[in-house]
Amino acid sequence: MAVPKKRAGKCAQGHRRSHWKASVPEMVKCSNCNEMALTHTVCGNCGFYGGKLVSEKLAEK
Repeated sequence: MAVPKKRAGKCAQGHRRSHWKASVPEMVKCSNCNEMALTHTVCGNCGFYGGKLVSEKLAEK
């Protein structure tokens, strides 16, 4: 089993993690209310998804 002889430093750790970047979530306009919503999710404003009412609880707001 391979075991490192010496501990890797903080700089090496930083170089490995240099490509870990957060990405901006994709947003689209809701087809019902034209509010911005995350893709492939129910609209938080009106409760519609794919042109159909999915969540009545969100629609009541």
